[in-house]
Amino acid sequence: MTQRKRALLTGITGQDGSYLSEFLLEKGYEIHGIMRRTSTFNTDRIDHIYEDPHSSDARLFLHYGDLTDGTTLRRILEEVCPQEIYNLGAQSHVRVSFDSPEYTVDSVGMGTLRLLEALRDYQQRTGEEVRFYQAGSSEMFGLVQEVPQKENTPFYPRSPYACAKVYAHWQTINYRESYNLFACNGILFNHESPRRGETFVTRKVTRAVARIVAGKQKKLYLGNLDARRDWGYAKDYVRAMWLMLQQSEPEDYVVATGETHSIREFLDIAFTRVNLNWQDYVEIDPRYFRPAEVELLLGDPTKAKTKLNWEPSVTFKQLVELMVDADLEAIGQPCQNGNGGPLDHAMIRANMTSFVS
Repeated sequence: MTQRKRALLTGITGQDGSYLSEFLLEKGYEIHGIMRRTSTFNTDRIDHIYEDPHSSDARLFLHYGDLTDGTTLRRILEEVCPQEIYNLGAQSHVRVSFDSPEYTVDSVGMGTLRLLEALRDYQQRTGEEVRFYQAGSSEMFGLVQEVPQKENTPFYPRSPYACAKVYAHWQTINYRESYNLFACNGILFNHESPRRGETFVTRKVTRAVARIVAGKQKKLYLGNLDARRDWGYAKDYVRAMWLMLQQSEPEDYVVATGETHSIREFLDIAFTRVNLNWQDYVEIDPRYFRPAEVELLLGDPTKAKTKLNWEPSVTFKQLVELMVDADLEAIGQPCQNGNGGPLDHAMIRANMTSFVS
């Protein structure tokens, strides 16, 4: 009987961790996830795929750990003996990183270094190859030096989060070149879904739309509406992560849609979905402006499309609408399209699941 591949994920309870777990389970993997110990459970994104570890059918296992705790990371690595590691854990909210810069840099930057160093020791001791994926971010480009942004576009980070991601990016390259690790950086542009955290602007918008329709909220307060981002669907992007680790050689890849849209455009589609005018509900709050703004991000996914045979399956409009629909359903409101008619869920589901193979 062929032994299952084992994957170790940091950040398994987050948006990307949950979608990647689903994807890897479909591929037949055994999954081990690292989660921080808190007084309340934060596993709602993976509860539907979790089984009692005492069950003979269980293939998803959770371990308490933290990227700020190198000793525990080493212990978990020794216990799991994975073939692949996906480092998705982070304090990933850009605006919050200005308020908590030290913790952000410790978890994002030094956390990656701790994991890489544990991996180097493990691989040298055992002689077993472990493939490593580092979750990079388009925020590393910051003050844009060229449009669109490619793998070799210079970085100009504009937040503690982005600075820490740049550090993690170059440490991954350094360990790849110094110790012959199979280590890849995925420079992922903004990717959203109904599982996005509620403090991120996209989910903040779609959740507010649902609450306004239900009469539970009157206003939505936002910051810079002119910022433009390259938004894709998180479920598409985790597939790209996996594809990077299946190649013959480790490389770095930009993962993006190649389109950029403003927050105003996002608002327009989201509120039109429920036949409302966003200008009647949105107000500006200066607290949500960043000290250093990133105005424009637009990725060039040519390399990912060519070498990984990767393509996004959901358009920007479909992404916004499926997020609105999910938040409407979560609050018990019927879903309608912009013309007041029923949604074409079959078409959306076909786009959402077409990549599974």
